[in-house]
Order: sequence, then C-alpha cells, then structure tokens
Amino acid sequence: MTVKTVAVVGSGTMGLGIAHVAALGGFDTVLQDVSEPQLRKAVDTIKANLAKGVEKGKVPAADAESAIKRLRTATALAEAATGADFAIEAVPEDLALKHRIFGELDRHAPGHAVLATNTSGLSITEIAAATKRPSKVIGMHFFNPVHMMKLVEIVRGRETDEETTALTERVSAAMGKETVRVNESPGFVTSRMNALIGNEAFRMLEAGVASARDIDKALKLGLNHPMGPFEMVDLVGLDVRLNILRHLQRTLGDLYRPSPIIEKLVAEGRLGKKVGKGVYDYP
Repeated sequence: MTVKTVAVVGSGTMGLGIAHVAALGGFDTVLQDVSEPQLRKAVDTIKANLAKGVEKGKVPAADAESAIKRLRTATALAEAATGADFAIEAVPEDLALKHRIFGELDRHAPGHAVLATNTSGLSITEIAAATKRPSKVIGMHFFNPVHMMKLVEIVRGRETDEETTALTERVSAAMGKETVRVNESPGFVTSRMNALIGNEAFRMLEAGVASARDIDKALKLGLNHPMGPFEMVDLVGLDVRLNILRHLQRTLGDLYRPSPIIEKLVAEGRLGKKVGKGVYDYP
C-alpha cells in the first residue's frame, strides 16, 4: 500500500513534531486538534523549527517550503481521518481518551488505513480493542524533540500483522527515522530504562548523594549521556514521567515506585520546561 496522506491527532509538543516530520517526509499532512488557537500555535512552531533547520543547513529551503505547503489543519477528527492512509494519535496517556479517539478514527478512516498510537507505554492491544481493525493498529513511540530525535520504537499489539508493521517501518523511514521492533510489554524499551534511571536519580537526590546539577553532570561526562536525568525529565514533563512510573509500578512491581520528590514536584505544578519550572527553573 502507498501512503499519501497522514493524519496526526493532537497538536501538542509530540503531535506538532510528528506533523513536522510527516510533511517534510513528503506526506500530505493533516494536523488535528479541537482548539483552533492551539493549532495556530503548533503551525507557527513547525514553521519556526523548519526555518532553524534551513538556517543551520540541515533542511534545504525548497524542502521546508514544500513541507509547509503539504501541511493543513482541522478541528474535527472526522475531517482529519477521512481520506487518511495513515493516522497517528498523539494525545495524553489516558486509555479512555485513546479508546474514544481510536473508535472515531476507526469509523471515519478508510478501511485500508493504519491507526498508530504514540503512547510511551500503554498496551497496543488494549487500544486496538476500541476498533474493528486490530491487525492495523500499531505503536509508534517518537521521542522529543521529534524533528531532531532519530528513533521510533515500533510496537506490535497481539493482533498487529506483518503488513502493518512493514508499512509503519517504511513511513518512519520516509520521516527520516531509524526504527526498532519491540514486542508489547509495559514501558517498551526506552520508557522502561528511562524510568529506572530517572527514578534512581531522584532517590540519590533525596538521600543527599549529590546535587541535581552534579548528578546530571556525572551522567553526561562519566557515562556519555547526551542529557542528565533531571534535564531529561524536565524536557519530557514530570507529570508524564510520573504517570509512566505509576503504570510500570502497577504492571511490573515496586521497583518502579515513584520517588516522593517527583510526586511533590508534580503536586506543586513544577511539570518541567513546558511550564517554565521543574527540577530546574527556566526563563
């Protein structure tokens, strides 16, 4: 099957990033969100990121211009899904919300369309249960910032077929991504590892082993991590990481019990860079 049109549901940080790489990858792209102001903000961010790519010599100016022309927006999910060959959901990690969206996508998207979820740890099989096409439901776990990070974890549900998996790999490659295949399991590979590292960093902070900045510096310079665990959690969002930890604790046990510090920071509204304050403060 040839994919010409990609619908992206949700225009937050991940959704706009996915729309960016989809349009730049040559797909006619529809970015959907119920909020018109949010859509305008998302498109402005995509244009700004493309402009930075051109300025740095990473994106040809003609390619950036073509990507913008291939991008349109919609506030109605039905409008975005109709005519889409491939749909990617990028909304918060709420299974009930994802069930509602996948039920609507299933009703409005063509029968051949693949329905993908950008979940970082929820069950693909459970999400697929909201549809009548479980063989065409798959996980595509992108990483933030999407237009810069190379990896996509491709996660198969219990009924995801090989045709859907292979097509998802081709779509990812067109978006400029490398892929790994992951069997469905809580947290997949990266979320599970990140949760452990980040949670242990908070435990060390709580125990007074070192300051947050020195723990970050130690992992960057001593273990060659591109970002420290506290820098990473501020980028991902402390609320997102807390939800992942709670899910992993329920499914895998107390090894993933959230540190009291992350619980406290989330309760105080310190959710990371997106709100200007997390482990660190941002201007």
